[in-house]
Amino acid sequence: MSQPINFDRSLQRLQFIFHYCGLTFKSKKLTANQKLKLRCVYLFNFFCLNSDVLGGIYWFIDGIQTGKSFVQLTYISPCITFSFLANLKAIFLIHNENHVSDLIDDLRELERKDEIGNDNIENNEERVIKDNIRGKHVRFLHSVLKCSNVLSVLLILTFIVSPLILIALKYYQTKEVELILPFLVIYPFDSHDIRYWPFVYLHQFWSVNVVLLNICAVDDLLYICCTYIAIQYRLLRYNIENVIRTNRVLLDHELAEFQQKCNQLIKLHQELIRLASMLESIYAESNLFNFLSSSILICLTGFNVIEMENVAFAVSFLVFLSSSLLQIYMLCFFGDFLMASSMEVSDAVYNSKWYNLNARTRKNLLIVQTRAQKPSKLTALGFSDVNLKAFMSILSSAWSYFALLKTVYTHSGK
Repeated sequence: MSQPINFDRSLQRLQFIFHYCGLTFKSKKLTANQKLKLRCVYLFNFFCLNSDVLGGIYWFIDGIQTGKSFVQLTYISPCITFSFLANLKAIFLIHNENHVSDLIDDLRELERKDEIGNDNIENNEERVIKDNIRGKHVRFLHSVLKCSNVLSVLLILTFIVSPLILIALKYYQTKEVELILPFLVIYPFDSHDIRYWPFVYLHQFWSVNVVLLNICAVDDLLYICCTYIAIQYRLLRYNIENVIRTNRVLLDHELAEFQQKCNQLIKLHQELIRLASMLESIYAESNLFNFLSSSILICLTGFNVIEMENVAFAVSFLVFLSSSLLQIYMLCFFGDFLMASSMEVSDAVYNSKWYNLNARTRKNLLIVQTRAQKPSKLTALGFSDVNLKAFMSILSSAWSYFALLKTVYTHSGK
């Protein structure tokens, strides 16, 4: 049996997460029964999570009416926002799951053709260079996926373990057991009753899992697709730069051979543009809400870290802040990576030995160069490009909101 290609090895890292989210990236290959099972898992997670979200919203409204402290109100706010983000990411992926399946199939076919072509390369130096291009980006991708999973587990543990630590400390100090839950949620029963508390605790634990699994699943798939499209752009750049190997003007029969190679490279470029556009259309809506919510999320979480007197919960929100920053940074990083890789094709045309071609062929290359100057990119539904400049803009907005919130809170006398 042949070894799986790099792309499939990367996707295998998502199988577990997607399975427990009730999501899929191969909907067109599933039977009706398999789809039904996934929908049941998704709906179970959806109702489990959103019952807590509704309870949190009700607690927030009740807290405003009953005069809860500002810190208590900001405790639940980022959790609700993050939950909405997880909901929308999963919903938009399900809405576009057929397009996702097509994108995955097309990328797999492109990767397979590339590996076959690489095996047929006679020049060992060229093969090594291309293997290095693939290898370093795939290794980096897998490191990112691993770090993302580790941080998610750490975030789950901090939120779930913190109340247990507080219960133990209070019992040590007062010899009384005061039951505490990870999140401030109102239920239609006394959630602090010892008969219900363990089940409510497990329910909130699973809700945290659902939020992080949804976000990790959708974002990790984006990272994988961006990486493999960008790898193909980097390989295209190398092929264009080296499509002309001679240092003299090409003869007529050599021009015909060059034109054939050039047509293949142009078709590949058009295919990569199409795949990047498909990826952008799949993620445009979730990127928009991600951008809109991130500044507020970072602001409120940072405020909780500074103002919360309870050290255990402050540490939880510090991990939450790190996770929020990393999530939006990696989204912008991979968007920027895709954008930069696509624009390198334009430089590749200039760096090739175009001066050894006749005037007509030079004009054809000029068209390719001009088109490549328009980057393939991800957007937040067309309102903003997803790149590192956008990340800096989000941080700037978050800092402005934080400074305003801190000033208002200080002047209000806490």
